[in-house]
Amino acid sequence: MTDPQPLRGVKVLEFSHTIMGPCAGVVLADMGADVIKVEPAPGGDHTRLLPGFASGFFATFNRNKRSLAIDLKSPEGRATIHRLVEGADIVLENYGPGTMERLGCGWEELSRINPRLVYLALKGFLAGPYEARPALDEVVQFQSGLAHMTGPPGQPLRAGASIIDILGAVFGVTGALAALRERDATGRGQRVGSALFESAVFLVGSHMAGTAATGEEPPPMPARRGAWGIYDLFETLGGKQLFVGVTSDQQWRRFCEQFGLSDLLADTALATNAARARARPTLIPRLREVIAGLPYEDVSARCGAANISWAPVGRPADLFSDPHLLAGGGLLATAIAAAGGGDLVPLPALPLEFGGDRSRAALVRQPPRIGEHNREVLAEAGLDADGIDALYRQGVLVEA
Repeated sequence: MTDPQPLRGVKVLEFSHTIMGPCAGVVLADMGADVIKVEPAPGGDHTRLLPGFASGFFATFNRNKRSLAIDLKSPEGRATIHRLVEGADIVLENYGPGTMERLGCGWEELSRINPRLVYLALKGFLAGPYEARPALDEVVQFQSGLAHMTGPPGQPLRAGASIIDILGAVFGVTGALAALRERDATGRGQRVGSALFESAVFLVGSHMAGTAATGEEPPPMPARRGAWGIYDLFETLGGKQLFVGVTSDQQWRRFCEQFGLSDLLADTALATNAARARARPTLIPRLREVIAGLPYEDVSARCGAANISWAPVGRPADLFSDPHLLAGGGLLATAIAAAGGGDLVPLPALPLEFGGDRSRAALVRQPPRIGEHNREVLAEAGLDADGIDALYRQGVLVEA
């Protein structure tokens, strides 16, 4: 069986909070890296206590890590971290601009301690006039034009998930792994930067290209001129909705056969996708009328038999019992409580498979308690029990 932890043996120190940094850390941890989450003493990562829609952040992005809770503002805390850096492969951080430098843990200082270190800085902006600005996922969705493209005209709207935090994290991990590969050849590490704004700009790159190619700005997605004849949301008998996409002439034939639309299939004015796209003002109302008269189960069965792309209109809560995710190892039983205890809830696994047997990364450690692994992490770095006890007495280390 394939080992789905190809990064086993890579040691990571993670200085992070909220989503971007923790997401980068969990990607590395799920693939086998030893990720030590360095939390500020005494309170730990403030994400543990976020309310409302953010209450699930910590559980989602902090499994498979060890927690070291330490006061980095103290000389003893900084010295302890510097000792850990000597044996680290990657340091990743998503603190505000200048924070790590003020703590004595910026790239310049840490690279002198360990020239082989790869330092992943996850920020709001890459180098340029904006680089000192603070930023958030939602902020750059508006700044980049992504919110403009998501909402209806005149009503810019953020996406329904923190997609820029996550994309910036994944880009950052990609860069860090590339830097490790280069280190294999040169023996030296380097600083790698990834940022929210540039990640959001990458997402709208095709819209930029379309503007240049056509000389026209593309309208927001809800008002776009569709590329496909049928690519729409439909309501079935009883009000349940589903999305249907018919994107080839072969799919059109099968769709018409399954829904008894022989007259449409025979209409030469609808023979190609381009023709169907032009005919949308009359075609889509006809299809809405047909589908509205059929039960959801009937419509979904016919779409499946036609082998076209279709999907129910789901909600996140539906995914807890999704049969595909359950069968494929796509959900991991995770402790929701920020302290690492309490009820276990199925949360998404890393969306990767490894090897011919398609192995998935597993949950090895629940999200940790504050400082849960202080002693073992520092013992591995060569500190003896008396030295660790002294750090506790001085308030440099805490655990909960």
